[in-house]
Amino acid sequence: MALLTLTSDIGQQDYLVGAIKGQLLQINPIFNIIDITHQLAPFNYPQSAYICRNAIRNFPDRTYHLILVNLFEKRPEKLLLAFHKNQYIFCADNGLLTMILEEKPELVIGLPLNKNNIKNTLYCVQVFGKAINDVVNGISLQDIGEPDITIIEKNHLRPLLGENWIEGQIIFIDNFENVIVNISREEFEEQRKGRSFSIVFKREETIDKISETYADVMEGEKLALFNSGGYLEIAINKGNAAGLFGLHGFMEQSQNTYLQNRLYYQTVRIYFV
Repeated sequence: MALLTLTSDIGQQDYLVGAIKGQLLQINPIFNIIDITHQLAPFNYPQSAYICRNAIRNFPDRTYHLILVNLFEKRPEKLLLAFHKNQYIFCADNGLLTMILEEKPELVIGLPLNKNNIKNTLYCVQVFGKAINDVVNGISLQDIGEPDITIIEKNHLRPLLGENWIEGQIIFIDNFENVIVNISREEFEEQRKGRSFSIVFKREETIDKISETYADVMEGEKLALFNSGGYLEIAINKGNAAGLFGLHGFMEQSQNTYLQNRLYYQTVRIYFV
């Protein structure tokens, strides 16, 4: 039985998520479909990459991951089927794939679109679903679409580095308003080199130790830990860090003066001494 995951920026307000599942089940009624989320922020690639990357790594080998994010950034001529580290990933050719993988995929296939069909979400799902069914039925990936195509590549959001500091961007705020920063435990330790540190955000707020759980501090106190995905998290025990500190998710297109001034509320810097 093929295991499929669905991740999208569609939301849950209308019929579309149900219609997507209906289309997939028409193609193969024994598809096992699992929702990751349909609440991704529109056009927020760093957030989408973080969510997809950390979901995918927890699934069994040869799971099929449908990522319906910003499908129509430009008029689509093809969709992508990637095979990487024993996972199948289906998405638009919009640069998100390399942000999720943090590298080029091992194999990528272009799935052609019929010029006579209306290019909407349900049609894209039909193309993905047919490709999945072909793989399930043993058809070679090279025979499903066009192999070795050139794809749009975007770099994943990386922390900034200095000799005595590392600065990360807020890539996600969860349901408890805990703040996730794009600094992994490995990046933190590599830059730290055994030194003491001070985590600084919103100019005056500081944390100087890493906790293991929220209960390591008193109720209402702030803390930092590395979450289950291995990324730095700023939280308040039984509180809402984002709301209390006025922190916001990082916006890539911070070009005007107002948005540049808001960077203080979208970044976290760690100083090493």
